[in-house]
Amino acid sequence: MTLDPQAKWVLDIAEEKGLPSLDEMSPDEAKAAYEERALTLTYKNVDIGKTQDLDIAGPLGDIPIRIYHPVGMTGPLPVLVYYHGGGWVIGSRDTHDGLCRLIANKGPFVVVSVDYRMGPEHPFPAAVQDSVAALNWTAENIAKYSGDPENIAVGGDSAGGNLSAVVSLIARDEKTNLPKFQWLIYPATQMEMSTPSHEKFAEGYFLTKPLMEYFQGNYMKRAEDRKDWRASPLLANSLAGLPPALIQTAGFDPLQDEAIIYAERMNAEGSKAVHTHYEGMVHGFINLGGVIDMATVAVDEGVAALQKAFSR
Repeated sequence: MTLDPQAKWVLDIAEEKGLPSLDEMSPDEAKAAYEERALTLTYKNVDIGKTQDLDIAGPLGDIPIRIYHPVGMTGPLPVLVYYHGGGWVIGSRDTHDGLCRLIANKGPFVVVSVDYRMGPEHPFPAAVQDSVAALNWTAENIAKYSGDPENIAVGGDSAGGNLSAVVSLIARDEKTNLPKFQWLIYPATQMEMSTPSHEKFAEGYFLTKPLMEYFQGNYMKRAEDRKDWRASPLLANSLAGLPPALIQTAGFDPLQDEAIIYAERMNAEGSKAVHTHYEGMVHGFINLGGVIDMATVAVDEGVAALQKAFSR
C-alpha cells in the first residue's frame, strides 16, 4: 500500500510550513486554525443555486444550519442532512461549505448542513442531541424549502459519520423519522482506539493518537462516556433494522478498522452496508478536494449511492 502522491503533498506541505498540531493549541485556537486550514485546501468557487442560513430550535438553544439548493433546481428534491467532521470540537458549516455545495449540485439534492454544539463548551451528548433535533426539524419542515420529506438521508465525515450512525440508531429505537440511507465517511465508531489500525497509523498521517485523545478529552468529560453507544455506536446492542449505508474508509487512517467492523456487523445483523476502501488516502481527504482528486471520486460514489437509495 502506497500513500497517494497528492495526499503525501498535503502532509509534506504541513511539515514544511511547521504548522503546529491542533492538539498543541487551546480549543479556541484549534477551532480558528482549522477554519483557516480547511478553507485553503477544500473545494473552491463551487456555484450554488441558493443557500439559506437559519437558526432552528434545539434542546438547549438554537442550532445554526445552512440549506443548499442546487444550481438549476426545479421541484422538490431528496434531502441530505450533513454533519461536518472535526472531532466534535472543530469544524463548522463554513469548513464544509464547498463540499456541501458540490454534493447538492451533483445530486441534485437539498443539503442541510448542521452546526451542532461542540466541546469543550458543550460536551457529550450535546452534539448528539442537536443532530437528532436537526433531523427531526428537517423531516417536519423541509417541504417549505423545496425538499422532499419522504426522501431524507443522513451523512457526514469522521465525527459527522459518527453522528450520522448514532442518529440512525436513535431514529430506529424511537421509531421517528428513520433516514432512508446513511453515508458514513471514515466514521468514528469506537472510542477505545484499540484496533490494529490505531496502532499502525498513530503518528504521521494528520489524525494522530494525541490529536484523537485531545478531541475525546474535549468532547467527553467522563471516562464512562466512551462506553456509551451514543459516543461509540459499535457498542450498540443491535445494528439490525438500520437504513442501508455506504461506509468509506481511507488506507492511512487509524479509524479504518472500527468503520470496517461496523459495516461487517450491520451486514451480519440484517442491515445492508457497502464498504469501499480508498487505499492511498489519509483521514479527512474528502474535504481536501481543492488538492486531492480522489476526494471527488469519493463524493461521486456517495452521491450515486444516495441517488440509488432515493429512487427505491
